Amino acid sequence: MKNFENIGMTAELNSFFNDNYPKGLKLGRVALEHKHSYRVWLEDGEYLCTLTGKLTFDAIGREDLPAVGDWVAVQTFPGEMRGIIKGILPRKSKFSRKAAGQVTEEQIVAANVDTVFIVNSLNDDLNLRRIERYLLLAWESGSNPVIILSKADLVADLKAKLDEVSSVALGVPVIAVSVLEGIGIEELQAYLAPGKTIALIGSSGVGKSSLVNYFTGFEKQLVQEIRESDDKGKHTTTHREMVLLPGGAILIDTPGMREIQLWSSEEGIIESFADIEQYADGCKFRDCSHKNEPGCAVWSAIDNGLLDENRVVSYKKLQKELAYIDRKLDKKAQAEEKKHWKNISKEVRHNSTHKRK
Repeated sequence: MKNFENIGMTAELNSFFNDNYPKGLKLGRVALEHKHSYRVWLEDGEYLCTLTGKLTFDAIGREDLPAVGDWVAVQTFPGEMRGIIKGILPRKSKFSRKAAGQVTEEQIVAANVDTVFIVNSLNDDLNLRRIERYLLLAWESGSNPVIILSKADLVADLKAKLDEVSSVALGVPVIAVSVLEGIGIEELQAYLAPGKTIALIGSSGVGKSSLVNYFTGFEKQLVQEIRESDDKGKHTTTHREMVLLPGGAILIDTPGMREIQLWSSEEGIIESFADIEQYADGCKFRDCSHKNEPGCAVWSAIDNGLLDENRVVSYKKLQKELAYIDRKLDKKAQAEEKKHWKNISKEVRHNSTHKRK
């Protein structure tokens, strides 16, 4: 039995559901997605659900299908713990990235998240550029990012590492933790309030599974040791899953991301690189590319030691990547519009022929 207030239900969500869905359907939240099957939390238990044909047919892309964390309208069957998902309620936030591979398509990693824990390991794999990419996606999601630096017991100069990460975090909380020694765990508890949803994001082997174990209080995930040969963790989590913690918070664990491909993140750029954006406002030319133009305030800041050149290079690279995605999305939208009208034309011709017969 799930207490809906404990798993993120709000009066606004409940009101929207009652106003927009017929009686007989039940409200639930997607806890796990696996090969077009979904485990959904309803008030009377966990149901195994599939999608209605209409929802699948009307979906233009994967973003139109349920994701872990989504609130959904479910038709259940008497005497069975099975159901059919008939609708998805509006998302208050969604952590998205470009789906892996050549297809330009949004992949929603987690929906309706309050806080994103961006987990990085304090070993040789710590990478500021990767953290910048995660922050960009987190700000775009509508959730609040928190950077967790795991395995704090492995480093000698912890303050130097914290300062290094804080230089790209720009006001985002940076918390060093060690599950083995209990370092920093108390600071994380402030985000684990009842009814709040937290998503754990990070590469493989950074310590997400250890955190899940600690928060749940039991061996929910198989924790594997760091390989001594390359100091990188083995991949443990294989699918996204929502877990209800003993204190009432909801944790969404995600598989390690081998690729952190960006999605549309214009607002994320502004938030993540607010320092560079601020200097860019002082450039002599509005269309300054921050290369060799006269009166470039960004390069002036670099020359004066106020900005890290590597950070500016990363900023420009991410902008270029996002511009490429926007162009691909524009072409995709045009193709979908053309296909839409072609289908309508085909249906009209079919109906016309049917009437004549």
